[in-house]
Amino acid sequence: MANTQKPINVAILGATGAVGQRFIQLLEGHPWFRVAELVASERSAGKTYSEAARWVLSGNPPADLAAQEVLPLDADLQSPLVFSALPGDAAKEVEWRLAGAGHVVCSNASAYRMQPEVPILLPEINAEHAQLIKVQRQKHGWSGGIATNSNCTAAPVAMALAPLRPFGIEAVQVVSMQAVSGAGYPGVPSLDIIDNVVPYIGGEEPKLETEPRKMLGALAGDQIKFLDCVMSATCTRVPVLDSHLVSVSVRFSHDVSEDNLRDAWTAFVGPDPVPGLPSAPESPVVVRSEPDRPQPRRDRDTGNGMSTVVGRIRPCPVMGGWKFLALAHNTVRGAAGCSILNAELLVENGYL
Repeated sequence: MANTQKPINVAILGATGAVGQRFIQLLEGHPWFRVAELVASERSAGKTYSEAARWVLSGNPPADLAAQEVLPLDADLQSPLVFSALPGDAAKEVEWRLAGAGHVVCSNASAYRMQPEVPILLPEINAEHAQLIKVQRQKHGWSGGIATNSNCTAAPVAMALAPLRPFGIEAVQVVSMQAVSGAGYPGVPSLDIIDNVVPYIGGEEPKLETEPRKMLGALAGDQIKFLDCVMSATCTRVPVLDSHLVSVSVRFSHDVSEDNLRDAWTAFVGPDPVPGLPSAPESPVVVRSEPDRPQPRRDRDTGNGMSTVVGRIRPCPVMGGWKFLALAHNTVRGAAGCSILNAELLVENGYL
């Protein structure tokens, strides 16, 4: 396990937004990383962080960052590690430029998730995909790299399915109930979400039908062979502040019992060195046996927000397999927390 005597300086792109703030919150006191540079759009650049950011999380931003000047997106950054909370359009140009300049970018943005040589890392299930950083360096001639984490709803889906891969996953149907914080700040207008469920989130369903297949796939040489299964998704927005709850139905090629599912989830751990990384939860998947769990308010902070919680396991007569609910904190495991864990993995594997 790496023991960095001197913390690695990091920059945060999109530092004033909701996910950028979550990065700042989670990195406070981190044993390996120190926030050295804050970057945001032209509207915020040149201001102090306290002037530029409307803090939307509990508590307050760290005092040592409040007076720090926010840098523009085209700044010449000095930090070797960059966390990106940029919108997809902005990320496409900025992340590529920074990787080419030698920075390692751990991105929450969607811009490069489906690029063949860019991994969508969820370290407990696909730590070996980090080897694609070497492919990037050979292909593009840079010393940096880009690693992404998944769409925030794909995270609990992939984590819940990963321990079940030995049973032969053939088909998956998912219905999401996504928290309003997933839309960023100010997010969904109150007159749309209060007393309501919005049965459409633009662009979400294609991500949920493809990203888990890439994350659950196998590294074959210099590319990822996607998991060979069919996925169907319906995405909805619900009046919950944090955490995404998904209803999952899955058909297997093998006969599988409920005990098989429970045992697979309970025994699941990531490969070395993942379990010992600072942000890794003790149990990546936590199984609840109560008939009314998991619930966002009660379960989203399990494992400091990094665990996926599953429950309500039942036979599925339509799929001919099993159905269950899975939940994860969307701005922690589904966003900033996962990017930080990805960076820890890259440090431990010598990419920084």
